[in-house]
Amino acid sequence: MKKIVIYLGAVLMVGVMGSSWLTKVRAAEINVTIPDLYIRAVNPGYKINGINNVGEMIEIARSGGSDVPISLAGIAVGYTNSSGNYSTLLEFPENSFLTGETIILRLASSPSSELAAVNYSKTLAMKAGIDLRRGDEVVDAVCWTSKSDCYSEFKSTSPTTLVRNLETGEFEHVSDYEPRYEADSYYVEQTKEEEGYGIQARQCKGLEFSEILSYYETVQTEQFIELHNTTAEQMKIDGCAIRYKNKNYKLTGLIKADGYMVYFPRDFRLTKNPKNGNLLELIDTDGQKIDSLTYPNGQRKGTAYALIGYDEKGKKIWRTTYAPTPGEPNNYQEFKTCEAGKVINEATGNCVKVTEAKTKICKEGQYLNILTGRCRKIPTTKEKTCKEGYYLNSETNRCRKIKDNTGADYSLVPESYEEKSSFAALYAVLGVVAVGLGYLVYEFRHEIGRLWRKVCQRFR
Repeated sequence: MKKIVIYLGAVLMVGVMGSSWLTKVRAAEINVTIPDLYIRAVNPGYKINGINNVGEMIEIARSGGSDVPISLAGIAVGYTNSSGNYSTLLEFPENSFLTGETIILRLASSPSSELAAVNYSKTLAMKAGIDLRRGDEVVDAVCWTSKSDCYSEFKSTSPTTLVRNLETGEFEHVSDYEPRYEADSYYVEQTKEEEGYGIQARQCKGLEFSEILSYYETVQTEQFIELHNTTAEQMKIDGCAIRYKNKNYKLTGLIKADGYMVYFPRDFRLTKNPKNGNLLELIDTDGQKIDSLTYPNGQRKGTAYALIGYDEKGKKIWRTTYAPTPGEPNNYQEFKTCEAGKVINEATGNCVKVTEAKTKICKEGQYLNILTGRCRKIPTTKEKTCKEGYYLNSETNRCRKIKDNTGADYSLVPESYEEKSSFAALYAVLGVVAVGLGYLVYEFRHEIGRLWRKVCQRFR
């Protein structure tokens, strides 16, 4: 028994040491795989109390515990949606650095997005994945699709945050995780400033694309890009830029709170109707992308591509509209406006000539039969009248004589009444009796004859 106890104790000690060793190995694997940066936590955002995208964020952390700033130049966050399509969520600009322990990235349209150091514009799905890349090298990644190599997906009914366990390196769904917002954890160093190097403030946060017209009717100068200041304060956009086909085009001017500005491209030309869609990006003064727009194939003359609202998940809804509104709130018009005498054919979207159907007018006393298109006489029902002393029976539609009974023509003499059914019964009984007597006479006729002869002989 003592040997068994010693043996079990040894096994338990080896298990504990093995578990501790495995934890250290996993922790070491994090440092080996991600020597400087790693994904700390992910939240796809939830609809809570009617507010969309609550809690959506990506937290990136540094390892090593050093206070030396880490360059983020060339670091990009990639996103794989539930359909398996990959895109770049954001890319850190040149001369950008992480000075704190963590950096919080938030969806631009999510609540309290201004607390984050960096914003992105594409919302995360409940089944998806992200990665950190340095060039073509993946330095860290996590996915939540419930597949064998991914963690379980998020559930809208029970909000959680996918958080990395620093001891094991694995991720866990945590319901009460609170990310740390560090105000001074991120900056972009200026490279051309008279005052020397310093921290450049973000200036155009809250600016977004609102409308674009690429398919001009006569001249290229009709093309425009509309920008919307979604904030409650006036915005100076000097130094911000529109990026198109990998080139930046500087913006300048002021946009009032919740106001619009129309940018007419002069140094470049928008493709009128791109085959696969054209990408435009809004770049802040720190080089950070703050919004993006891809206008698709299908642009037509006289239309604009406009932002008309958001769906229940906070995703932008863009539509082609026949009512361009440069510098004003957008107006969605599905079909073109037709000239006088024409109407829209909703099946084709084309204007067609109005064909007026002449309505036949019938003369008085006639009506139009809609099946034959002919006038027919209106049938009239004449009420039958009866001559004096007669009335009309409404059920038979016949005249019946009116019977007046004042009592003068009829005396009040009681009439005797015998029920006929009683006499009928009596006659029936008498008939039965007569038949019975006849039958008896016939059956006993011989006996009756002999009896009769005896009676006669006695009285002689």
